[in-house]
Amino acid sequence: MEITIVAVGKIKERYLKEGIAEYLKRLSPYARLAVIEVDDENAPENLSPAEAEKVVKKEGERILAKITPSSFVIALDLKGKNLSSEEFAHFISEKNLYGQSKLTFIIGGSLGLSREVLERADFKLSFGRMTYPHQLMRLILLEQIYRAFKIIRGEPYHK
Repeated sequence: MEITIVAVGKIKERYLKEGIAEYLKRLSPYARLAVIEVDDENAPENLSPAEAEKVVKKEGERILAKITPSSFVIALDLKGKNLSSEEFAHFISEKNLYGQSKLTFIIGGSLGLSREVLERADFKLSFGRMTYPHQLMRLILLEQIYRAFKIIRGEPYHK
């Protein structure tokens, strides 16, 4: 299976870089993984709704440019479907079983994802109604993908 994570912005915090590197290493026996970072748009703190929409649209264009046509796209979105770890493992297993061997997860910037990115998504996934920093979300997603593979293989990890 080939998994790509397309994420807005660069990780600056050392602890996140180390955690991400650890899960990328742990996942290597299970799948080919790539993390693609697209530049976040420089924007002042207090944006008007129109300015915020422009920022999200520009970031969305960068995201869409990184998605391969054959990939099954999963956008992380507050309004997406909540899955338990077991359901997420089943979801990944089912995609692989039915020939969707390329999954692309999308993590937007601090302002979210553009309408165009959400429309391109084949599935919208939520990690609950809480808001997480998009940099931290990368680590959380990788941990859940790792957990999913452990569940799929019946290997110890998940409790």
